[in-house]
Amino acid sequence: MKIEAMSFLAQRDSEVARILHSEAERQANSIDLIASENHIGRAVLEAGASLMTDKYAEGYPGRRYYSGCVNADEIESLAIDRIKRLFRAEHANVQPHSGSQANLAAYLALLEHGDTVMGMSRSHGGHLTHGAEVNFSGKWYKAIGYGVDRETEMLDYDDIERLAAQHRPRLIIAGASSYSRIIDFERFGRIADKVGAMLLVDTAHIAGIIAAGLHPSPVPYAQVVTSSTQKTLRGPRGGFILCREGLAPAIDAAVFPGMQGGPLMHAIAAKAVCFLEAMQPEFVEYQRAVLANARTLASEFQGHGLRVIAGGTDNHLALVDLSPIGLSGRDAERALEAVGIMVNRNSIPFDPRPALTPSGIRVGTPAVTTRGFGTAEMKRVASLIVKMLAHPGDLHVGRQVQMEVKEICHRFPIPGLV
Repeated sequence: MKIEAMSFLAQRDSEVARILHSEAERQANSIDLIASENHIGRAVLEAGASLMTDKYAEGYPGRRYYSGCVNADEIESLAIDRIKRLFRAEHANVQPHSGSQANLAAYLALLEHGDTVMGMSRSHGGHLTHGAEVNFSGKWYKAIGYGVDRETEMLDYDDIERLAAQHRPRLIIAGASSYSRIIDFERFGRIADKVGAMLLVDTAHIAGIIAAGLHPSPVPYAQVVTSSTQKTLRGPRGGFILCREGLAPAIDAAVFPGMQGGPLMHAIAAKAVCFLEAMQPEFVEYQRAVLANARTLASEFQGHGLRVIAGGTDNHLALVDLSPIGLSGRDAERALEAVGIMVNRNSIPFDPRPALTPSGIRVGTPAVTTRGFGTAEMKRVASLIVKMLAHPGDLHVGRQVQMEVKEICHRFPIPGLV
């Protein structure tokens, strides 16, 4: 697929134009199976590239510290109203620049320095901001990690309850970066209530699936829900926070002035568009296709003899153990990238290998589903991955696979680029 260069930018700054052109070409001619990525539509792209980028709107609608915010107020209020309706939430803050910053704001609002928090261990599928020792969440707070059962590789709720009773955390964090099964938010809520903890649910990966009604919502059970907007929700890069009305002043103050200055109004405009898109019937069908494609991909891997963590998937991603075929996740990631298939290396639960060269890869289907891939394409992609992993250094096989990747990509152009 040939992407036309942006002529005005090319005249002003040929170096940046060249790099952006190369990125457009790369995306157009590669299959993106990175679970935390997606392809935004043209409406989101247009809103995100709008003149709202010029406006400094420090504060909140009706309470700004700068003049000229009438349109900024309207667009932010619209985004807030839409996301509250989408998730049936009492209060929303759409200013966080990312999911991680949404989590930081929640910590600032709910905790004192040194409080005990309990989240999913990163080595078992949790996020950096759920208590990793290299992150603020592990440096500023006493972090207790929970994980999955060794046999089922699914969340062990009995052990989570035991740990909560033992450590009495102030905050329990539910949600994950690489967990493929349904999360029982109701059970998490009961555990938190039992030990007198608050519950924060990070829905960064599954927000779109929840919005479509295809995964249970945490909103009835959690004091605070956070998310990014660019994954299954198919919006711009950014974040948001949902909370109960009583926590609204603390959450808003934690975002501004506690953590951020002026919000990215162009990103908020794009968020408003993506929230509206997520309310449409076709978005539900899109999420159904995301789930069907993920199940097909996982099943095909299993049929080819690869081991899928937790035995399969209920959401948009799958985690694959490569140790039986003697490859590290890093080697697999590099071999696949060379032929135009993008995955990311990933630790598996109880992984004996270090994080930089883990035993697994994580694959996800939001981006390819946006391009129009169906289950037939997922079967073909799985076979290409298996072929490449069986012959990672074979140049002839690599050329064959790369040609097939380009042919598939040509048939399914990225909507935002055509």
